Amino acid sequence: MDIAPNQTIYVNNLYEKLGKEELKKCLYSMFSQFGRILDVVCLKTIRLRGQAWIVFTDAASATNALKSMQGFLFFDKPIKISYAKTKSDAVAKLDGSFKPDKQLRAQKNAAARETVIRKTHANRPVSAPGASGSAGASGFEPPN
Repeated sequence: MDIAPNQTIYVNNLYEKLGKEELKKCLYSMFSQFGRILDVVCLKTIRLRGQAWIVFTDAASATNALKSMQGFLFFDKPIKISYAKTKSDAVAKLDGSFKPDKQLRAQKNAAARETVIRKTHANRPVSAPGASGSAGASGFEPPN
C-alpha cells in the first residue's frame, strides 16, 4: 500500500532512551534544514516510543527530508521514514478541517447510547391495560 506524499512524515526506529523533550529538540534540529516545521509529535507510551511525526508546512519539504534522511544513523540506529497515513492535527487546523477527538468521541458515544435505548425500549414487554396489581414476569409486586 503506497501512501500519498503529504506534509507529515512518520519516523521510527528512534533511540528510545531519550526523554520526550530532548527527542523533540533533536528531531527539530535534524529536520529543520529541509523546511519550516509546524509540529514534532513524539510520545513515550509503550506502544509509541521510538516513533515520531514531523509536520512540515509543505509536502515538498517533507519529501526532501524523507529522501535525504532515510537510514540516517541516529544514536547508532538507522531511522526509517515514510509519509504519515493520516492528516496531522496541525495541518487540519490550518485548513479548517480539524475536529477535536473529544468532540468526535462524544458524538459517537451519544449515537451509541441512543441506539441502545431504542433497542431496549423496543424489546420491553408491553403490559395489558388494566393489568395493574399483577406481579408481572419478575414476581415482584410494587407496594401500594
